[in-house]
Amino acid sequence: MHFTSEQRHDDGVLEREFTLGEIPGILWTPAVTSAPAPLILIGHPPLGLRRMYPRLAARARHYAAEYGFAAATVELPGSGERPLLPGVEQARASLRRALAAGEAVGDEIVDALVLPLVEQAVPEWQAALDACLSLPEVGGPVGFEGGVISIGIRLAVVEPRIAAANLFAGSFVPAAMFEEARRVTVPLQVLLQWDDEGNDRQTALNLFDALGSTEKTLHANMGGHTGVPHFELDAGARFFARHLK
Repeated sequence: MHFTSEQRHDDGVLEREFTLGEIPGILWTPAVTSAPAPLILIGHPPLGLRRMYPRLAARARHYAAEYGFAAATVELPGSGERPLLPGVEQARASLRRALAAGEAVGDEIVDALVLPLVEQAVPEWQAALDACLSLPEVGGPVGFEGGVISIGIRLAVVEPRIAAANLFAGSFVPAAMFEEARRVTVPLQVLLQWDDEGNDRQTALNLFDALGSTEKTLHANMGGHTGVPHFELDAGARFFARHLK
């Protein structure tokens, strides 16, 4: 982990950009900690860190300033200035054509769109986790929040340091991920926008049903993909406070 810039905000939160090999990322840490801060990995859709920055930074700074959590995020494969994933780009083009034509999005498109992203992104998230936990100001337990939901599911299955996850429905889910979902055991909170124009509601509900955790809560709100109520930010923080502190 190589830090490339740092900024101390008015709320005392320290924001540092870093690179991990060729992967850009951002780490936020609280102003004062009496012990290493629990860590939340903040996931996001593959739209690029710069485009997602306002939303990611708002969540991370709230968690750091109000709850004493550290938070980190990394650029996803094929996003931002990282090299494109050719197969994924072809799948995105097929997805756009299907949606423009009003056609159903087939399983082969969903698999090609999501599975390569999961395969490459999850080891990178684990490497970022290794790097963050090597810092004296950051410690466990660790939570994961956000999307792509398939990445969160895979991480919850393969990464034993993930103690809880607040997953955001709203992305396409390959059929193979339902079997992985049954292997998830950590406490879960799942956020679903009921009128999400880009998300099949029934698929999201079926996925929630498939998740194997004995403690899981569904937060369903009216509204579209970007209409998440502001109070869900505190709901997520309280969820992590129960399980990471």
